[in-house]
Amino acid sequence: MTKIKICGLKSRPDIDYVNQAQPDYAGFVFAPGKRQIDAEKAAGLRRCLSSLIVSVGVFKDAEEALVLRLADEQVIGVIQLHGTEAPEYLHRLKQRVAVPVIKAISVGNRVQEALITEYEEAGSDYFLFDQGSGGTGKTFDWNRLPPSPRPFFLAGGLNATNVIPAMSLKPYAVDISSGVETDGRKDAAKIAEIVKLVRSR
Repeated sequence: MTKIKICGLKSRPDIDYVNQAQPDYAGFVFAPGKRQIDAEKAAGLRRCLSSLIVSVGVFKDAEEALVLRLADEQVIGVIQLHGTEAPEYLHRLKQRVAVPVIKAISVGNRVQEALITEYEEAGSDYFLFDQGSGGTGKTFDWNRLPPSPRPFFLAGGLNATNVIPAMSLKPYAVDISSGVETDGRKDAAKIAEIVKLVRSR
């Protein structure tokens, strides 16, 4: 069964919405952007998150010490790297913490795509394919999806209208952020709807 991740949680109501809907993963964004939160706030939200939902920390070229601290303190249960981190960076994290690592790949970025095998060898547990920087609400041409040696998350403009066709690509999980928002805020009804859709297949 395809799993589902709701990303970009930054408030207590957001946590309440996902606790009600019970997706498999919930994402906290530490990378710069409109959904960014700091470590202290994430720790508080994590304490309110259902124990059945795995927390994911989204980073972009972050200091290794921050990533390791959040993993060690169990604020996050999965590390997602969304920047230009080298395979060596990923390998060092895997040597230090026992949590899964997702490496995001911008589809169409030849440099990143050329490194997929190296990221795999460095210890990436999953890949995530997106159209670019993430959280933009834009899809990419799924025909350009590169072969993945690991299970992959599919992101980029997914919502209730296109998540079923997206699942036909056999991702390990679908990753939704802006697709469950209204006026830039997480929407309880949209979260419930898309989790129900994914679980119905």
